[in-house]
Amino acid sequence: MALTHAGADICDAVAVESAFARHRPTAIVNAAAYTAVDKAESEPKRAFQVNRDGATIVAAAAAKAKLPLIHLSTDYVFDGTAREPYREEDAVNPQGAYARSKEAGERGVREAHDRHLILRTAWVYGPFGTNFLRTMLQLGAERDELGIVDDQTGCPTATGDLAAAILIMVDQAEAADFADWGTYHYVDGDSVTWFGFAGMIFAEAAKFGHKVPRLRPIATSDYPTAAPRPAYSVLSTAKLHRRFGIEPKPLRDGVAATVQRLLGGGKGS
Repeated sequence: MALTHAGADICDAVAVESAFARHRPTAIVNAAAYTAVDKAESEPKRAFQVNRDGATIVAAAAAKAKLPLIHLSTDYVFDGTAREPYREEDAVNPQGAYARSKEAGERGVREAHDRHLILRTAWVYGPFGTNFLRTMLQLGAERDELGIVDDQTGCPTATGDLAAAILIMVDQAEAADFADWGTYHYVDGDSVTWFGFAGMIFAEAAKFGHKVPRLRPIATSDYPTAAPRPAYSVLSTAKLHRRFGIEPKPLRDGVAATVQRLLGGGKGS
């Protein structure tokens, strides 16, 4: 049962508890969040209301109902200065209002509910909503040249791959003897820059006759944003693999499936 904001406003404890009572779930996945990274700089109060307070409310309600909780978090809890994949145990150092609100939400979840799985992910894309892949296809159809940031590195993650990982985690977390609660990472299996990711997207799009613009690598400083972006967002998935047996999926497979879904009318991530 996927609830919209109208179905259960996570900032409203009564609404959350009422939704739990009405639908009688066996596990909770909190994928709700304030995700407007740059806008958060001008409205941090709202970002914290949703990402910290709302996350804590959901965790507290799950604890009260004795339900396991999976809470979605982000690579932004790290500052991006590492040069090897971030592990779950590495020190966080969030930069910007959005990042701080998500890290505060993690702490709220940990304090409110023992039976939690915090799942950090990054660079999520898919056939729906606003994301980098869809933006590239739209801009590519409109322009002859695109300047793409080439000094930020991360692991683009298909929504379908992330959802599949969550379902495996839910299935195991519902077992009575499950005890490995805590924080985990899931991203797909290849790291690239935004420029490299864009190249992969248009290589697939070209197969469907989509217009392919010239791609020009640029620096982060050439594309200033209100909120700072981590220069290095690669997350280690070794812990998740050890405990849940989940293997990261290849990036090219996810890109191909998503582009097929959008441009070829097929089924994709």
